Amino acid sequence: MDLRQLQAFLAVVEHGGFTAAARATHTVQSNISTHVARLERELEATLIDRSTGRPTEEGDAVLTRVRRIQTELASLQADVSSLRGSPRGTVRLGVIGTTARWLTPILVEQLANESPDIQLVVADGTTRSLELRLLDGELDVGLVSLPVDDPEIRTTALFDEDHIVVGPSDHPLAKETGPVDISELAKHKLLLAAPGTPFRQEVDETFRVRGLRAVPKLEVDGLRLLASLAFQGFGVAIVPASAAPGWIGGPWTRIQVDGLPRRTVGLAARRRGMPTVAAQATVGILQRLVATHAPELPGLHLVAGGLER
Repeated sequence: MDLRQLQAFLAVVEHGGFTAAARATHTVQSNISTHVARLERELEATLIDRSTGRPTEEGDAVLTRVRRIQTELASLQADVSSLRGSPRGTVRLGVIGTTARWLTPILVEQLANESPDIQLVVADGTTRSLELRLLDGELDVGLVSLPVDDPEIRTTALFDEDHIVVGPSDHPLAKETGPVDISELAKHKLLLAAPGTPFRQEVDETFRVRGLRAVPKLEVDGLRLLASLAFQGFGVAIVPASAAPGWIGGPWTRIQVDGLPRRTVGLAARRRGMPTVAAQATVGILQRLVATHAPELPGLHLVAGGLER
């Protein structure tokens, strides 16, 4: 087994067939076919379905490993280059949408000032989707809602974030003159995060310990969309504080509710594998920015020292 075989296999998968792979890699089809066939002989498995050009079940398993190998090769080159000067290379950062909105602009600006040779690629997604991409090696590091229960991922807490309630200005809850007890919230159908997400688990547990149940009007896997629906008057939503910045206008209001918990946001990375020099530099800058700017945002509270698990 050698790198040429792995690269040929990857090219067939990414370009949809042997002919397209040969064209994309500037070689002849026979070379691609030979490399893939040798790889299949070594693994004693058919990796590409010749009728469709798509990977078989065994091919999908090999594909995951091949992509990780490619990532490690690129990281190796970037690390060696970094030893000759400032950190360089591509860093793939996944960020949950509500945090990405305030953190991404200042991170990009700071990287440009401190480490201009780092190319940052930002992926916006839910905690679960980013967790899967971390495990697949598509992302170097993630900024996600904690806890993450997968034993293959290590996490470090950065800050806690208040849960708040937003809804239409004409909603009955919005007409209360003081804070609303959570028991009043339970009397209304709510816009809630999707079941099984860390944020929803915290909400459900808060209601449960009071002997109550959060009744969904709609369940949404995406907290920014959840907040947007509330801003548009669709209903009352429980969201993290950063999902409802004050600069967003419209006929909505923040409803004061007593007894809501906080969620924890932190860094996540694979336990296996070594982060690149560029990724380590990016994480260091990110942690400094959070320590400086999170306390300035309403509803965000630093976690003292960071809790690693």
